[in-house]
Amino acid sequence: MDENTVEAEEFNEDDFETEFEGPLLVEPPHPINWNLLGPEDLEAEWLELNRWVHWLRRTYGLPASVVPPFWHHHPELLWELSALHLHWLCSYDSEKTGSAPFAWHRDFADARLRLRDWVTGIGTRLDRDRPTRQTAWPGEPPAPPVDDTVIEDRETEFVEFVYAEVAKRREEEDAFYQSLDPRTGEVS
Repeated sequence: MDENTVEAEEFNEDDFETEFEGPLLVEPPHPINWNLLGPEDLEAEWLELNRWVHWLRRTYGLPASVVPPFWHHHPELLWELSALHLHWLCSYDSEKTGSAPFAWHRDFADARLRLRDWVTGIGTRLDRDRPTRQTAWPGEPPAPPVDDTVIEDRETEFVEFVYAEVAKRREEEDAFYQSLDPRTGEVS
């Protein structure tokens, strides 16, 4: 594990305060490709984005029709919020011009419209969520049925979600390394 991540066992309730107190990560802002992150970086980025989304929704009074509690279950919301977060970090960097925050707010207005469109299409709400509906194309098996999940305790569920995502990514990484030929370092 590197110095930019927090060990999962070190978490307590205070780690999930909703006030934005600054970044968990110490490196400069950069685009995040969620598909390519290793387990430790994945964990750190999830926690950082979650803290920022809490700050964003409270600071701007965003309703669940723009940022729903289970945004983290929907890749389309993850990618949009991640891009918005990066834009915010770069706009408020001390080396930016004074007009950068204004540009962020203009782009934030556009992002809110896209977020509202995503949420409407997904059908997620304040008190319940369901997986994003998938359309089966001709020749594909039918899409699985979509059932609502009642949201009981969002923060506990988020922590469990992140642990599961990190464990899955660790298994994928381990499987990849096990597939390498020890002599050549190539996939066997």
